[in-house]
Amino acid sequence: MRAAAIETFTVFGVHATSIEVQVAVSDGYPVTTIVGLPDAAVRESRERIDGAFRASGMSTPPRKTVVNLAPAELRKEGSALDLPIALGILAAHGVIEPERLRNVVAVGELSLDGRVLPIRGALACALAVQERGTGELLLPAANRKEVEGLAGVAISPIQSLEALKCWISGEPIPPPVSDEDESSAPLYEPDEKVDFASIAGQHTARRALEVAAAGGHNVLLIGPPGTGKTLLASALATILPPMDEGERLEATLVHSVAGRLRGNTSRIESRPFLAPHHTVTAAGLIGGGFSPRPGEVSLAHGGVLFLDELPEFRSGVLDLLRQPLEEGEVRLVRGGRAARFPCRFMLVAAMNPCPCGFLGSHRPCRCTEGQTKRYRGRVGGPLMDRIDLHVLVPQLRAEEISATVGPRVEAESSETVAARVRKARDRQTERSRARGWKVRSNAEIDLTQLPDACAVGRQERALIERAVESMGLSARAVHRCLRVARTIADLEGVEEIRTGHLAEAIQYRGTDSPAEGVSS
Repeated sequence: MRAAAIETFTVFGVHATSIEVQVAVSDGYPVTTIVGLPDAAVRESRERIDGAFRASGMSTPPRKTVVNLAPAELRKEGSALDLPIALGILAAHGVIEPERLRNVVAVGELSLDGRVLPIRGALACALAVQERGTGELLLPAANRKEVEGLAGVAISPIQSLEALKCWISGEPIPPPVSDEDESSAPLYEPDEKVDFASIAGQHTARRALEVAAAGGHNVLLIGPPGTGKTLLASALATILPPMDEGERLEATLVHSVAGRLRGNTSRIESRPFLAPHHTVTAAGLIGGGFSPRPGEVSLAHGGVLFLDELPEFRSGVLDLLRQPLEEGEVRLVRGGRAARFPCRFMLVAAMNPCPCGFLGSHRPCRCTEGQTKRYRGRVGGPLMDRIDLHVLVPQLRAEEISATVGPRVEAESSETVAARVRKARDRQTERSRARGWKVRSNAEIDLTQLPDACAVGRQERALIERAVESMGLSARAVHRCLRVARTIADLEGVEEIRTGHLAEAIQYRGTDSPAEGVSS
C-alpha cells in the first residue's frame, strides 16, 4: 500500500479551516472511495478528476483508492477539494514524490477538460496561509488577482492540469491567458453617480448627509415622492472617504467567500453601494443557507446599504437589522458551528410620510389617520432608535424646481464636500490612534470610549436633559446624539463639543417616529 497527504482548506463564514487530504492506494477492486463527511459536491469529485485526467493524458493504474478528509468529524463542502484530491492521488500512485507536497496547500475545482476553475473563498485560504507563515499555495489562475500582494504567501496560479505538469516537474508555469477583455468596473455602485452640485435645494438633507459621511452615521430620509431621496442617497456615495488597505481587504474577503468577485478583480477599491429590493428575504438581507453565505448587509461592509421604500420591507426582515447595526457583525449558527460575517455599513433608508406619499406636500393627502399610523408602524421603534439622523426632505419650491431645468446655480460639488469629510475622518483617526482605539469612525465609539471622546460641559448636559424630558429620548438615542455632535465638531475642526453642535445633533432626532412633525 502506498500513501500520500496534502493540505487544503474548507471555508466556513469568512474563515478557512485546514483539511488534510490523505490518500491510500492498494490492491483490490479499482474504485475510489471518499470518506470524512464529504457532501455531494465532494463525492462527485471522483468523476471530475477522472475526466480531467483522461483529457490531460494523466493516467493512474486501476487500483483501490481511499481518500480520507481529516478531521473526519468536520463536514466538507464544495468543489474546491478537487485539485488537492487529484494531487494526493498522483502522489499515492508515484507520479509525484510525496515530499513534493510538503508545505504545499492546494485548492481548486477541476473541469472535465482539465481546466482548473475558480472557487469562492480563495482570499480566505491565502490569509490562512499568511497567518501560518509558511507554505506554497496552489490555486486557480482565475483567483490569482484577489490574493496578489499578500506578504509572505507564495502563490502558484494553475490554469489547467497541463500547467500542473510543469509545476510537478519543476518547470516554469505557463502564464495564464489574459483576461483583459473582462470588465474592470467596480462591483457595486449607484446606478447613476450624482454630484452634489446637481441637487437643487434640500440644504438640510445635504448637510445631514455630509455629517453622516463624516462620522459613518445611519440616515433616514422622509419626504413625498419626487423630492430627491434616492438622488441624495446616490450622491452620498460620491462624498465618502476612500477605503484604507484594511477596509479593502475586509470587503474583498466578504465578496470572495460569496463568490461575487470577477476574475480580474484584485481588491475592491470603491465603497460598496447596495440597494436591495423591498421583497428581499431574511436570508438574502442578513445571510444564511445550510452552508452560510453573506447577505446584503455583509456585502455592503465598508460601504452603504440603501433601503428605499423602507416600510414596504417585511417587518420581520427589518427587525433582523437591529443586531448587525449595533455590533457590526452577523453570527449564523449551523450544525453547531458559528459563521461570522463582518457588516459595518452605513444604513441609508428612505420612506414616504404616508401611504399615498403626499402628507406635508402641496398635493392633498388621501390617507386616513389610521392608515398613516399603520404605515409608520411598519418601521419598529427599536430600528428607528438605531438610526442617527432622521431628515425631512420637503417638497421643492417652484423656484428650486425651475433651477433644475434652467442654468445651474453654482453649488458645492461632491469634491468640495468630500474634502471636508476626509479632514473630519482624519481627525477621528488621529484621536483613535492617540487613545489606542480600533475605531474607524465616530459611529463605532462604544460606551466605554464615549466619556472620553464626547465629553461635554454643564450647558450641554442641561441641553441633553431638556431634550430627554421634551422628546422622550432613550439612553441609546442620547449616546447616538453625542456621536453625531462629535462628528459635527470634527467637521468644524474643534476638539470640544459645544452647545451648537449638540443642538444640531438633537434636531436630527426630532422625527424619531416616522414622519413625525410632517403636517398636511
